[in-house]
Amino acid sequence: MKRGVAPPSSSPQNAVVTRLRRDEYLHVLDDNENTTRCIVGPITFTRKSHEVLVEGPSKCISLPPQTYCRVGNPCVRGAGGAPELDANGEAKVRYGDEEVRVNDGRQWTSPFPLYPGEALKDASEHPIKKLTVVARNTALLLRAEQDFVDADGKDRKAGDEWLFEGPATYVPTEKVKFVSKCNARVIKPNEALHMRARIDFVDRDGKQRKGGEEWLVKSDGAYLPAAEEEVVSTVEARVVTDRKAVEVEALITHVDGFGKKRAAGERWLVTSKDTSSFIPEVTEKVTRTVPITTLSNRQYCVVVDPFKNGVQLFGHREIRRGEGEGTSFFLYPGERLVSDKVLDVQVLGADEALLVKAIEGFKDGKTQRKAGDRWLLRGPLEYVPPVEVEVVDKRTTIPLDENEGIYIRNLNTGEVSMVTNTAHMRAAEEVLWEKDVPPVVEELLHLGGSKHAIRDSKLQIPVRDKTRAVRLNIAHNAAVQVYDYAGKEPKVIFGPDLVMLEPDECFTVLSLSGDTPKVPHVIKSVQLQLGPDFMTDVITVETSDHARLELKLSYNWKFDVDSNTPQEEAKKIFCVPDFVGDACKAIAGRVRGQVAMESFETFHRNSAKIIRAAVFGLDDTKKVRDRFEFPANRLVIVNVDIQSVEPVDQRTRDSLQKSVQLAIEIMTKSQEAAARHRAEREAQKANSELERRKLRDSSESEAQKKEFLKLQAENEAIEATGQARAEAEARAEAMIIEANSELEQANLKADAQRITAQADLEMLTGKNKSALDYQKRADDIEVTKVSKLSQIEADKFAATMEAIGPETVLAMAKAGPELQAQLLEGLGLKGYLITDGNSPINLFNTAGGMIGGAN
Repeated sequence: MKRGVAPPSSSPQNAVVTRLRRDEYLHVLDDNENTTRCIVGPITFTRKSHEVLVEGPSKCISLPPQTYCRVGNPCVRGAGGAPELDANGEAKVRYGDEEVRVNDGRQWTSPFPLYPGEALKDASEHPIKKLTVVARNTALLLRAEQDFVDADGKDRKAGDEWLFEGPATYVPTEKVKFVSKCNARVIKPNEALHMRARIDFVDRDGKQRKGGEEWLVKSDGAYLPAAEEEVVSTVEARVVTDRKAVEVEALITHVDGFGKKRAAGERWLVTSKDTSSFIPEVTEKVTRTVPITTLSNRQYCVVVDPFKNGVQLFGHREIRRGEGEGTSFFLYPGERLVSDKVLDVQVLGADEALLVKAIEGFKDGKTQRKAGDRWLLRGPLEYVPPVEVEVVDKRTTIPLDENEGIYIRNLNTGEVSMVTNTAHMRAAEEVLWEKDVPPVVEELLHLGGSKHAIRDSKLQIPVRDKTRAVRLNIAHNAAVQVYDYAGKEPKVIFGPDLVMLEPDECFTVLSLSGDTPKVPHVIKSVQLQLGPDFMTDVITVETSDHARLELKLSYNWKFDVDSNTPQEEAKKIFCVPDFVGDACKAIAGRVRGQVAMESFETFHRNSAKIIRAAVFGLDDTKKVRDRFEFPANRLVIVNVDIQSVEPVDQRTRDSLQKSVQLAIEIMTKSQEAAARHRAEREAQKANSELERRKLRDSSESEAQKKEFLKLQAENEAIEATGQARAEAEARAEAMIIEANSELEQANLKADAQRITAQADLEMLTGKNKSALDYQKRADDIEVTKVSKLSQIEADKFAATMEAIGPETVLAMAKAGPELQAQLLEGLGLKGYLITDGNSPINLFNTAGGMIGGAN
C-alpha cells in the first residue's frame, strides 16, 4: 500500500486496536510526520486517527540452526545489534546493499522483524536456505564481489577467485559470490592430468607457474585443481611391451623423464627396456606405435636410411636377414622398410626364374654390373638380392600346346612375335605383349563369332587375357577373313578350322542387316556362313492401278565358293560388308519395277509367276531362270518363296475382300447349278434307261407275242385267210415304230434340258461380269466428272478474277466505307448512333462526353 493512503474501512488494517502476539510485527505510518516505524509484539496496539497500518501483522523471520537468508536494503545496526535511527525516528537503511543473516549459534538465533525498507530476497521461492556442507575432495569456487579482508586475514580484491575446500561448512557473505562446485579428479595408475595455469600462481607442490604454462600431475589418488589452474585432458599411459615400442618427438628443447636432454624436433624410441608404461610429457608427442620386426631364417628386409653407431645414414640401404631361430628389432625413427613389408627369400624351382635389374654399379662375383643392367637368374636356387639389385619380376615357364600361343615383344629390337607349341621361358629382354582388338571383336570372340545388336546387348563380356593368342573356331561351311596389316594382304580361311591371329592380324567384321523387315547393322559377325540358307524380307509394292501391297518374301541363297576356290575369288565374298541388305534391296527394286507394270487383278492372279520373273529374269526362250547371281561377292539366289501378300490400303483390302467374297459366291452358285444339272441329267438318264428297259421288255414281249401270233397264225393259217396274216404283221411293225419313236423323243428331251441349264449358267456368269464392269466404269466416270467440275470451277474463278482485275476488287471492297464517309460528311455529322428503341441510352452522359471531347 502506498504511504499516506488510508486503507478501506473493511480492511483488517483499518482496525483501531491490533493485538500482536510474540514474534509478530507491523509497520505503522504516521501521516503527520510522514514516518514509518516498526511495532514488535507481544503488544496491544491502538491506532491513532493519523496513523495507518501499512504492513502486518506479519510473522518475524525465524532462522533454524545452520540456515541463512538474504535481506535487501538492510538497516544500519549499532554495536549491540540494535538498528540505528535517524533524526525522524526511522531506521537507517543501506539502500542497494545486501546482508546475509546466518544462524550460526551466535547471531540471529532469535526471530527478527523486517524494518521498513528491508526486503527478503527470494521471497517467492525459498528465502531460508541451509548452509552448504562441503564434503571431502570437493570445493566451492568463490569470487569476490568487492574488496575486503577475509577471516584468514587475506586481502581479497573484486574479481579474485579461490577454492573453499572441504570437509567444512560454508557460511556465505554478501561480499562473496558462489560460482560453481568443483570435484577432485581421481588419477588412476598409468594416468596423468594435463594441467594449464590460468594466471601466475604457486601450485600445490610449491612451484611457481606462469599463465598458460602446462604440466602433468602424475601422482595417483584424488587431485583437486586450484582455482588458478584448469584440467586440459586426461592422459593415458602407452603400454610398452617386448613386441611394441613408442616413437616420441620433442616439441621443444627439454629434459625428458629419463633425464636425457632432447632438442626440439628430435625423435627417439621408448622400449620395454626403458619403462613398462610411458606417459608423454606436455613437451612431447607420440608420433606412432612401432611394432617389432621379426625375421625368420627364410625372410629378409631392406632398411632405408639405417642407423649405424647412433648415426643415421641417409640415402643408404641395409639388408637384414633372419638367422638361426629368428631375428627381432625395432625400426628407429626415420628408418623404413622397402615396400613396408618383410620379404621372403626367393626360392626358385626348375621352371622358374627371376628378372633382376642393377640400380647401381657393383661387382657380381666376377661380372661387373652397370646401373640399369637386366639379367635372368634361373632356378633351382635360393636368392636374396643385394641392395644394389632390384627384383623386377618372377617368371614361370609357360607351357603351350599347338593350339595355344602368347605374344612376346623383344625390348631390344621392338619386334613382336607369337610363340606356340613349346614350353617358353621369357628371356631378360622379352616381355609379354598385350594385343588389343576392337571392342566389337572382343564381344564376337566371346559369343562365338556373331552377335545380335538387340538380343545380345546386355550380355556381360569377361575380361580376356590380352597376352594370350586370339583364337577363333571357324564353324563348318563358314569362312573368316584375316587382314595382315604388316603385309597389307587379306586371306580367307574356310571352316572347320582354328585361327590364331599373328600380332599384326585382325578379323574383318561384317555388319549385316537383320530382323523382318530388314534393319541395317543388326548383326555383327566375323564368320560368314556360306549357305545354303534363307532370309526373309517385307517390301511394299504398288500396281499400275495404284494398289499398294505388302509382300513377305523368303529367298534361298548360298555363296558359290568352297575351300578349293582360289584366294582371289574367295576374297570377293567379303567385298560387300552387308550382303543381306544389298541383296534384299536389289531384289526389292526388281520386284517393285515389275509389279508397277501390272494391274492389281493381273498380279493377284499371277503373283508367283510375276515375282519369280522379276527376281530371276527371263532367258532367250522367255522362260524364268533358276538362279540370280551377284558377281561382286559370288552370292547366288536359288529360290523365292512368297509367304504372304496383303494390301496396305484399307480400301483396297476391303475391295479385295468383296471381290473374293463375290468370286466365292459365283463359284458356289456355279457349283450348285452344275450339281443340279448333273442331278437332273442323271435323273433323265435313269428315266430314259427305265423307259428303254420298258420298251425293250415290251419289245421282247411283243416279239414273243409275235412269235406266238406267228405260231398261232401259222397254226391258224389253214383257217385264216392271207388278209388276217397281213394285218397281224402290219400291226406288229407299227408297234415297233412307235416304241422307237418314244425312245428317240426321250433322248431329245434330255439334250434339251442340258442345253437349257448350260445356257442359264452362262447367262448368270455374263450378267455378274457385266455388273462388275458397269460398276467400275461408273466409278471411273464419277471420279472424272468430279475432277472436271473442280477444274471448271477453278478455271471459272480464275477467269472471273482475271476479267474483273485486282483494281476493281479493291474498289468494290472500299466502296461501302467510302460512301458512308461521304454521307456523314454531307450531313455534317462526325458520328451517329443506331438503336432499336428497346435498350435505353443515357443521352446526358453521351452529350456530356461529346461536349467534353469537343472542349
